[in-house]
Amino acid sequence: MSSDATLAEVCVVACAEAWRGDGEILASPIGTIPTIGVRLAALTFEPDLVYTDGDAIVLGAPLPVGAPPEAARIVEGWLPFGHMFDIVWSGKRHVMMGATQIDRFGNQNIACIGPWARPKAQLLGVRGAPGNTVNHPTSYWVPQHSTRVFVEQVDCVSGIGYDRAAAAGPTASEFHEIRRVVSNLAVLDFETPDHAMRLRSVHPGVSVDKVGESTGFPLVVPDDVPETRAPTDDDLTLIRDLIDPNGLRNAEVPS
Repeated sequence: MSSDATLAEVCVVACAEAWRGDGEILASPIGTIPTIGVRLAALTFEPDLVYTDGDAIVLGAPLPVGAPPEAARIVEGWLPFGHMFDIVWSGKRHVMMGATQIDRFGNQNIACIGPWARPKAQLLGVRGAPGNTVNHPTSYWVPQHSTRVFVEQVDCVSGIGYDRAAAAGPTASEFHEIRRVVSNLAVLDFETPDHAMRLRSVHPGVSVDKVGESTGFPLVVPDDVPETRAPTDDDLTLIRDLIDPNGLRNAEVPS
């Protein structure tokens, strides 16, 4: 393991690890660090991952993040938006979305802040979050872990959490899986008897108490909380020289 990794690079590796074991599925990262993460996973432990250029081209080899459209690339397929729903409904996809709010059971909000009838702030809308969360694995990336994001109750449910999926019955819960929540402080999951959010690991230099103080509800905290895996020297070479040579990762999580 490398000792000179930045926090952004630790977060990249944590995001990459969310796709470990997925095999040949469509990986859909939203955000700079998740995008670097999935490309790192594809270059190392998950070579069968498929991902697009963010439009309709399925890529066969990673381009540097932020590369211009005219950059040389290996095109493996054509995936127009209309066909994306076939993949969503088949379950052969794992998306990592953002979360303006998320609660202890993984309900996510990207729609509005405040009451639905008179919101204080209009956000993206629910977008594809309901269909994503009930059809295939979903993870979340939160670049600023705070009690404003990790809340007791979300103002609007966009992505479906474990409690609501269970209440809705088998059509919502059969394929429902919230895999990971990666933040700038820690990695969290829902591997508990009631699927309440659990602290899986803390990033280097971050204490368990710090994560708890930055979360607006009680986390499930194991007796022994490990440190998030640090990048290897090979990981850092790929991140710094091939995937993100312009250092865009540092704009999302400053060192």
